Amino acid sequence: MGIGLDLPMFVGQLVSFLILVAALSYFGYRPIRRVLEERSRRIRDSVEETESARSECERVRAEAEQELKDARLEAHRILLEAGVTRDRLLEEARSEAREEARAIAEESRTQLEDQRRVIVEELRREFADAAISTAEAIVVENLDTERHRRLIQRALEERLPLEPGR
Repeated sequence: MGIGLDLPMFVGQLVSFLILVAALSYFGYRPIRRVLEERSRRIRDSVEETESARSECERVRAEAEQELKDARLEAHRILLEAGVTRDRLLEEARSEAREEARAIAEESRTQLEDQRRVIVEELRREFADAAISTAEAIVVENLDTERHRRLIQRALEERLPLEPGR
């Protein structure tokens, strides 16, 4: 025997080794493999959840940025609209004030003109009455009062017209 191999012992050790491998495979390898597969699955699920949470976070951040941008644009639009409204209201108030001032000025002119006419007419009557009284005292003719009034009225109209610029 050249190598020193004991065949029965070798076969016995080989059978023992195969039984040990089968037992370890059945009782050790399968449970360890299940534990490792479960752990791999949990790690994979955690990574997927993390990716999902990260993408959700990015989506929410993008929505928040868009809403903030929209809110800024809306605020800017509101400010512009408020400025336009303010300018329109100021112009309306100015226009109303100008119109009211014109109306007041026109009314004042009308009232002054009416008062001037009344005063001039009153002065004419008084002047005519004074002239008639004086003329009656001086002239004892047969001229009646109405004829005197017409003569004086015509003279006054020629020298003191009621309407300006005449």
